[in-house]
Amino acid sequence: MGFDPRLTLARPDLAAAALEGVVPATRYSKTTRLQVIASAAPLHRSPDLGSELLDELLFGERFEALETQGDFVWGQARRDGYVGFVPAAAFAPEGEPPTHRLTALRAFAFAEPQIRAPAVGPFSLNALVRIEEESGSWGRADSGAWFWLAHLAPIGARFERDAAAVAERFLGTPYRWSGRTSVGIDCSGLVQQALYACGLACPRDADLQAGLGRVIGRSELTRGDLVAWHGHIGLMVDETRLLHANAHHMAVALEPLAETIARYEAAGEGPPIAFRRL
Repeated sequence: MGFDPRLTLARPDLAAAALEGVVPATRYSKTTRLQVIASAAPLHRSPDLGSELLDELLFGERFEALETQGDFVWGQARRDGYVGFVPAAAFAPEGEPPTHRLTALRAFAFAEPQIRAPAVGPFSLNALVRIEEESGSWGRADSGAWFWLAHLAPIGARFERDAAAVAERFLGTPYRWSGRTSVGIDCSGLVQQALYACGLACPRDADLQAGLGRVIGRSELTRGDLVAWHGHIGLMVDETRLLHANAHHMAVALEPLAETIARYEAAGEGPPIAFRRL
């Protein structure tokens, strides 16, 4: 049985203790649970900020750390399962579970429960927060920062109903390989953030997302359906238009699906490989 190295916390020399007897490695070790305290944290292929960005972690997300190399920690993001190196300064030991998630596209938190107080952030859609005290319209997180409660929803409640509507809020966001925020996002990051906001689990990469839901035909496409190519994916906003983060526009763009298909075929990328309904 093969294991996806993107999602398996193992190398030939080291693997998570939970994989002993499942994945071959010279040594097995228990993970240490951490949580992200930066507004966003890069997950790289190597312990080097100049190496390929594989994923991006959001504030409050959990991480299973297996090894420290210099200023980086190697481990696995618990939310989407991706494995890589993250700057150690982005973490603190895991605290109590989060109570809320951020529902705003991006929002600041404040040193005091007032808008003129010093701000920290911005924090991104689907960030995870533990609120320990409420005062009027404000909630104090375990970090000490105050969030506007209208920007938060309790964990497990008030999910969005329309993934396409969530994705549309990112329209014009700059394209960034492996990004997951409104500062910069890629195609699969856009789909993942939209589905998370709707309370749906979603893997990180386009090839994995292309297996979500059920197969439909192109003639059946409607709002919220997925269209996938090899290495690319987007969301339909209606029967004919696709919303996707792409390197042609270098942004999240909305365009007729027929134009996208024609451009990909002209570039030798071939036609879509999947039309899916969630």
